[in-house]
Amino acid sequence: MLQTLSHDNMQGRATFTAGIEKAADFIEEEFHAAGLVPLNGNSSSQAPSYRQTFYVHRLTPSQTEVKLGKKTIAPEHLFVNTAHEAFSWKHKNKVNIISIPEGENFRAAFAKANAGEQDAIVLVHPSHAEAFANYRGYFARGGVKKEVGTGASKVYVLTDQAAPKKYEVKFANKVEKLPLSNVVGMIEGKRKNEFVVFSGHYDHIGFHHSIDGDSIANGADDDASGTTAMMMLARYYKEQPQPERTLIFAAFTAEEIGGHGSRYFSEQLNPDQIMAMFNIEMVGKPSKFGPNSAYLTGYEKSDLGKMMQKRLEGTTYSIHPDPYPEQNLFYRSDNATLARLGVPAHTISSVQIDQDKTYHTVKDEFELLDMPHFTSMIRAIALAAQGVVSGEDTPMRVDKALVK
Repeated sequence: MLQTLSHDNMQGRATFTAGIEKAADFIEEEFHAAGLVPLNGNSSSQAPSYRQTFYVHRLTPSQTEVKLGKKTIAPEHLFVNTAHEAFSWKHKNKVNIISIPEGENFRAAFAKANAGEQDAIVLVHPSHAEAFANYRGYFARGGVKKEVGTGASKVYVLTDQAAPKKYEVKFANKVEKLPLSNVVGMIEGKRKNEFVVFSGHYDHIGFHHSIDGDSIANGADDDASGTTAMMMLARYYKEQPQPERTLIFAAFTAEEIGGHGSRYFSEQLNPDQIMAMFNIEMVGKPSKFGPNSAYLTGYEKSDLGKMMQKRLEGTTYSIHPDPYPEQNLFYRSDNATLARLGVPAHTISSVQIDQDKTYHTVKDEFELLDMPHFTSMIRAIALAAQGVVSGEDTPMRVDKALVK
């Protein structure tokens, strides 16, 4: 499974490509072979569809023109963050003018400016040129939005002008409405309306900077490993007697471009009926804690981690608190959407993220993964989750006020 999902013919599983469609087809076949039913419960078809399809809008900049005073700004000194198809501003519109001066923390200042609820032109001092170029590389490609025409627009300009008296902005996006699909199956439990979710994201970043003639970012660890673990757990639980709680197995799309798949999934269920979420991400390499070990992001936000560790007592397996809090991993994967709704939703991982040199590169390949470790991770999750699956363990809810 892991080899198939990370093969070159999947072309890195980027969203909106033939490669990710091929991956979705493969996951559907595996769910069908395992005997899962679609989330809607319709299992009468010879070839049931496990696709959970929804639509988003891809916005690609087609026009960006900015004039400050009498000076026309060069394209490489501009980028825009907006969910609007087009807009045109002149100084009479009284758009906010925000400055990021020399010596300020650019990342923090950018985050603050971006969070503003009013349209704004953000003037960035040339001393931040390197950081500006990095951000521009991301935003100039456009983005994916659920809705078009909502929220404030921000225009970022690299300039030494501190307070231009006049400005003129013309911007337009090319807008495409495109489908995305999660792949979701389930095993109905005796308690039909108490759900336990096992998940992983099956998208990756597609093609990337070429190394030695290789430009396919295969995403073996990120996150073919988590998706494969989820599918193996589906097989395992299907071979067991009917579980007490209903088990949902979800392969999420579009994690790499904003978590759109998990967001849509969360809207299809009542979060109060989801007892726990075991999101699995990058479990193909040993953790810093040694053999047969993994860590849980947001460990302190519920008691799920302690329940898992208690179930592992007397075995060689162990679950630890996230050792990389500075990396903000709890909010960087698909668990965060459900956690914000109060679900004890956490990500299980083992990657040494502060040292991993293959993350988001063309070197994240099957051959570099540790298969004995990966196998032990799947076994550990099956053992650790048993109390929640059987209904004997019910973790505390996440305090929504403490989840940003």
